[in-house]
Amino acid sequence: MIIIAGGSVPVDLYGMTPLEREIAEQKIRSGTPFHYESMKSLRFELKLREAIVDSSVAMQRSGAVFRSFKKSFCNEAYWIRTENGAFQQRPFVRPADAIRDIYVNGHLYGFECATAVIIVLYKAVLETIGTAAFDRLFANLYLYSWHHDSDLRLITVYGKRLAFPGDIVYFKNPDVDPEMIHWQGENAVKLNGDLYFGHGIGIMNAEGIISRLNRYRKPGSTVSAYLLDEATYPNFFYLQQAASFRDFTEEISMVSSIDDTECIIARIGCRTGIYAV
Repeated sequence: MIIIAGGSVPVDLYGMTPLEREIAEQKIRSGTPFHYESMKSLRFELKLREAIVDSSVAMQRSGAVFRSFKKSFCNEAYWIRTENGAFQQRPFVRPADAIRDIYVNGHLYGFECATAVIIVLYKAVLETIGTAAFDRLFANLYLYSWHHDSDLRLITVYGKRLAFPGDIVYFKNPDVDPEMIHWQGENAVKLNGDLYFGHGIGIMNAEGIISRLNRYRKPGSTVSAYLLDEATYPNFFYLQQAASFRDFTEEISMVSSIDDTECIIARIGCRTGIYAV
């Protein structure tokens, strides 16, 4: 269920896009309470979630390909490829321009799936808060696996939770062939319906991703790949405030819209874990 301002404000679905409405209705039907400071906060989350979905589809169409860290490559006009296969934003290049170039000149890029989902999140935030705010918050970008700027404030919820469009999920392949170790799992973005985007796999349903991963198990293995019961997303409340220069004093208490009376919250560095109990 969605609770706004402690329940004093009704949920208004008027003017939402079809996907925003779909996400809101999923949360309304859920047995988990989702708390929001205001309708504006709810609408910001829905807008950013839709942007994450759109950025995932756009990456699939960009021409960027899957490559391991050892074989990664990038457009050197915007990025410096480091020895470990990471991409460091060049000095005097705007962060927004560097991220957008991945989508404009995708054929000049190759990276693995964890880096891909972080790029997707950056692109979605950029299109949601605008160039000026993005450049202010995300200076000196460094793209490498799950490494991300602290202003994304990623939150991961473990157990007993429905994934919503815009969430990052993980398909694990526990019995992967050691000769094909890069198929040990797939970081993917939840799209609408039962569709997911995984860089290098494409857009398909959960069964399709699991079937693809199962091709790369040890010979004779009967242990199937599976979708982990967890979901990762940026701290929507924090980003809404940061983009508008608001005071962040309530950021910890608003670390998630989920009711914290039924979970354990742990924070390590710039990432937060929420464990259902």
